Amino acid sequence: MPNKPKILRPEESQPARALWFDRKKYVTLNFLVQRPKDVQVDIQPDKIILCCKNETDDVFYNEIHFYDTIEIHDSRERVYDRTIHVLLRKVKPDYAWPRLQKDEARPSWISVDFDNWRDWEHEEDEGKEEFDRYADMLQEMSSSNKGAAPDMGDLSDSD
Repeated sequence: MPNKPKILRPEESQPARALWFDRKKYVTLNFLVQRPKDVQVDIQPDKIILCCKNETDDVFYNEIHFYDTIEIHDSRERVYDRTIHVLLRKVKPDYAWPRLQKDEARPSWISVDFDNWRDWEHEEDEGKEEFDRYADMLQEMSSSNKGAAPDMGDLSDSD
Protein backbone atom coordinates (compact mmCIF):
# COMPACT_ATOMS: atom_id res chain seq x y z
CA MET A 1 0.00 0.00 0.00
CA PRO A 2 1.59 3.31 -1.03
CA ASN A 3 2.10 5.99 1.58
CA LYS A 4 -0.47 8.77 1.59
CA PRO A 5 0.87 12.28 1.12
CA LYS A 6 1.13 14.17 4.39
CA ILE A 7 -1.81 16.49 5.00
CA LEU A 8 -0.58 19.95 5.94
CA ARG A 9 -2.69 22.50 7.78
CA PRO A 10 -3.80 25.18 5.29
CA GLU A 11 -3.13 28.76 6.39
CA GLU A 12 -6.75 29.87 6.02
CA SER A 13 -8.69 27.08 7.70
CA GLN A 14 -11.12 26.41 10.51
CA PRO A 15 -12.02 23.18 12.31
CA ALA A 16 -15.14 21.35 11.17
CA ARG A 17 -17.68 20.69 13.93
CA ALA A 18 -17.39 17.06 15.07
CA LEU A 19 -19.81 14.77 16.90
CA TRP A 20 -18.64 11.47 18.39
CA PHE A 21 -19.96 8.50 20.32
CA ASP A 22 -18.51 5.37 21.87
CA ARG A 23 -19.50 1.73 21.34
CA LYS A 24 -17.99 -1.57 22.54
CA LYS A 25 -15.78 -2.13 19.48
CA TYR A 26 -15.85 1.22 17.64
CA VAL A 27 -15.74 4.96 18.12
CA THR A 28 -17.86 6.85 15.62
CA LEU A 29 -16.95 10.36 14.53
CA ASN A 30 -18.98 12.63 12.26
CA PHE A 31 -17.51 15.83 10.83
CA LEU A 32 -20.34 18.20 9.92
CA VAL A 33 -19.50 19.77 6.56
CA GLN A 34 -22.06 20.86 3.95
CA ARG A 35 -21.36 19.19 0.60
CA PRO A 36 -17.75 18.23 1.41
CA LYS A 37 -15.25 18.14 -1.46
CA ASP A 38 -11.49 17.63 -1.88
CA VAL A 39 -11.74 15.39 1.20
CA GLN A 40 -8.46 14.06 2.60
CA VAL A 41 -8.53 11.79 5.66
CA ASP A 42 -5.46 10.31 7.31
CA ILE A 43 -6.31 7.74 10.00
CA GLN A 44 -3.32 6.79 12.15
CA PRO A 45 -3.21 4.54 15.25
CA ASP A 46 -3.12 7.55 17.58
CA LYS A 47 -4.76 10.38 15.60
CA ILE A 48 -6.86 11.47 12.65
CA ILE A 49 -6.29 14.37 10.28
CA LEU A 50 -9.09 15.67 8.09
CA CYS A 51 -8.87 18.39 5.46
CA CYS A 52 -11.65 19.38 3.07
CA LYS A 53 -13.72 22.19 1.60
CA ASN A 54 -17.45 22.81 1.79
CA GLU A 55 -19.88 24.00 -0.88
CA THR A 56 -18.69 27.63 -0.52
CA ASP A 57 -14.98 26.65 -0.60
CA ASP A 58 -14.38 27.29 3.12
CA VAL A 59 -11.39 25.17 4.15
CA PHE A 60 -11.68 22.84 7.15
CA TYR A 61 -8.82 21.17 8.98
CA ASN A 62 -9.09 18.92 12.05
CA GLU A 63 -6.38 17.04 13.89
CA ILE A 64 -7.49 14.86 16.78
CA HIS A 65 -5.10 12.85 18.98
CA PHE A 66 -7.15 9.88 20.22
CA TYR A 67 -7.76 8.94 23.83
CA ASP A 68 -6.56 5.42 23.04
CA THR A 69 -5.17 3.59 20.00
CA ILE A 70 -7.29 2.40 17.10
CA GLU A 71 -6.85 -0.32 14.49
CA ILE A 72 -6.21 1.55 11.23
CA HIS A 73 -6.85 -1.47 8.96
CA ASP A 74 -10.41 -1.85 10.24
CA SER A 75 -11.24 1.88 10.39
CA ARG A 76 -12.79 3.76 7.51
CA GLU A 77 -14.38 7.00 6.40
CA ARG A 78 -17.31 7.70 4.12
CA VAL A 79 -18.30 11.03 2.62
CA TYR A 80 -21.97 11.98 2.63
CA ASP A 81 -23.87 15.11 1.60
CA ARG A 82 -23.60 16.83 5.01
CA THR A 83 -21.08 14.75 6.93
CA ILE A 84 -17.85 12.85 6.75
CA HIS A 85 -18.56 9.69 8.74
CA VAL A 86 -15.55 7.96 10.34
CA LEU A 87 -15.69 4.55 12.01
CA LEU A 88 -12.65 3.82 14.21
CA ARG A 89 -12.02 0.25 15.40
CA LYS A 90 -10.70 0.19 18.97
CA VAL A 91 -7.57 -1.82 19.68
CA LYS A 92 -9.08 -2.56 23.13
CA PRO A 93 -12.75 -3.49 22.65
CA ASP A 94 -15.08 -3.42 25.67
CA TYR A 95 -13.15 -0.45 27.07
CA ALA A 96 -15.16 2.78 27.29
CA TRP A 97 -13.51 5.99 26.19
CA PRO A 98 -14.36 8.79 28.63
CA ARG A 99 -13.49 11.32 25.92
CA LEU A 100 -12.47 11.31 22.27
CA GLN A 101 -9.07 12.94 22.49
CA LYS A 102 -6.00 12.37 24.64
CA ASP A 103 -5.97 15.92 26.02
CA GLU A 104 -8.54 16.53 28.78
CA ALA A 105 -9.23 20.06 27.52
CA ARG A 106 -12.04 19.63 24.99
CA PRO A 107 -12.04 21.96 21.98
CA SER A 108 -15.35 23.76 21.43
CA TRP A 109 -15.81 22.08 18.03
CA ILE A 110 -16.00 18.54 19.47
CA SER A 111 -19.29 17.42 21.01
CA VAL A 112 -20.76 14.15 22.21
CA ASP A 113 -23.46 12.82 19.90
CA PHE A 114 -26.09 12.31 22.60
CA ASP A 115 -28.63 10.99 20.06
CA ASN A 116 -26.39 7.94 19.59
CA TRP A 117 -24.65 7.75 22.97
CA ARG A 118 -25.28 4.72 25.18
CA ASP A 119 -23.71 3.82 28.50
CA TRP A 120 -23.00 0.28 27.28
CA GLU A 121 -20.26 -0.26 29.84
CA HIS A 122 -22.75 -1.01 32.63
CA GLU A 123 -25.28 -2.99 30.59
CA GLU A 124 -25.45 -6.61 31.68
CA ASP A 125 -27.77 -7.74 28.90
CA GLU A 126 -28.59 -6.49 25.45
CA GLY A 127 -32.01 -4.89 25.64
CA LYS A 128 -31.87 -4.22 29.38
CA GLU A 129 -31.92 -0.47 28.80
CA GLU A 130 -35.06 -0.75 26.66
CA PHE A 131 -36.73 -2.95 29.28
CA ASP A 132 -35.93 -0.47 32.05
CA ARG A 133 -37.33 2.38 29.95
CA TYR A 134 -40.51 0.37 29.30
CA ALA A 135 -40.86 -0.45 33.01
CA ASP A 136 -40.44 3.24 33.91
CA MET A 137 -43.08 4.19 31.34
CA LEU A 138 -45.54 1.66 32.80
CA GLN A 139 -44.85 2.96 36.30
CA GLU A 140 -45.45 6.57 35.19
CA MET A 141 -48.73 5.57 33.54
CA SER A 142 -49.95 3.80 36.67
CA SER A 143 -48.93 6.67 38.97
CA SER A 144 -50.76 9.18 36.74
CA ASN A 145 -53.90 7.06 37.28
CA LYS A 146 -53.24 7.38 41.03
CA GLY A 147 -52.31 3.72 41.09
CA ALA A 148 -55.86 2.55 40.32
CA ALA A 149 -56.46 0.14 37.49
CA PRO A 150 -58.97 1.46 34.95
CA ASP A 151 -62.55 0.53 35.77
CA MET A 152 -63.98 -1.52 32.94
CA GLY A 153 -67.40 0.01 33.71
CA ASP A 154 -66.03 3.32 32.36
CA LEU A 155 -66.16 1.82 28.86
CA SER A 156 -69.97 1.64 28.66
CA ASP A 157 -71.90 4.10 26.50
CA SER A 158 -74.61 4.84 29.06
CA ASP A 159 -74.03 7.76 31.42
